[in-house]
Amino acid sequence: MNIQSAISREIFAPRDEKLLVAIEVRRRTKRKGLSFLNTGRKKDYLTYLCLSVTNSRPAQVLITKVKRYRGTRQLAKRSQWSVEQLRQVNGINPEKDTPEFDLVLDRTTDQWVASSAAEKCMFVQVLYHACRNYWEAKLARTEPASPAEQKTPGAPENKKSPGAQSQTSFINCQQKLMGDACSVNMVIYRCKIFLNRMKNSMTANQGQAQRQAAAVKASRSRSRSSPSPPAVRKMGSVMRRASQVLSERGERLMRADEKTSHLLHGAKQFAEAAQKHFYTRS
Repeated sequence: MNIQSAISREIFAPRDEKLLVAIEVRRRTKRKGLSFLNTGRKKDYLTYLCLSVTNSRPAQVLITKVKRYRGTRQLAKRSQWSVEQLRQVNGINPEKDTPEFDLVLDRTTDQWVASSAAEKCMFVQVLYHACRNYWEAKLARTEPASPAEQKTPGAPENKKSPGAQSQTSFINCQQKLMGDACSVNMVIYRCKIFLNRMKNSMTANQGQAQRQAAAVKASRSRSRSSPSPPAVRKMGSVMRRASQVLSERGERLMRADEKTSHLLHGAKQFAEAAQKHFYTRS
């Protein structure tokens, strides 16, 4: 079970909420007045920023901070804000994919760094469309069209952009995150996220294999200096087998990385073709 499924099952499902997206983040700057508490202290938890919607009507869009303690599967809900408290989303750089972004709330500004640029882009894209749908639905509930406002024959049509009534502003965000070809971008971002996680997994496995090899080498050096009892010889055999298994797993991960790279290349070609087709039709 991946982390998003675990968060959905343990945190949001019991509250009758649907999880839309969850990304791993860390703070870009330390809060004033608390820096002395963090000096020399290694964080023992991971932070996830989650976007969810309630199943009840009218639906509410919520941003939740969830923590997971290292070495355990324990998840804990911390802070939560409604989309009505979200005043601004700052994408920092409108020219390229970057992992930094800010969330400006009623009384505070949270400066975040996602674990990858793809995760940040996916979060901002889902958040933008969730905010737009929420504010449009609220406007439709609170301001129904009166008979005097109904369109009369020959009268000029007053067109408004889809996000004109949104109370949450998005600045310094790439235009593709708020465009119509969002599903194509989502495929690309998910491929990039998968590749990044595969590389991190391979790096962790390689480090574990190196530690195992160092332990085997140390065991062999000790065995040369003194006679080895049967238990020690058996342990050396187990360590060699473990090193071989890790090496084979690393080769399989490398082959999976090559296949995923091929998938990402195909997704990019599909995205280019879809965008070209969209602009040709428009």
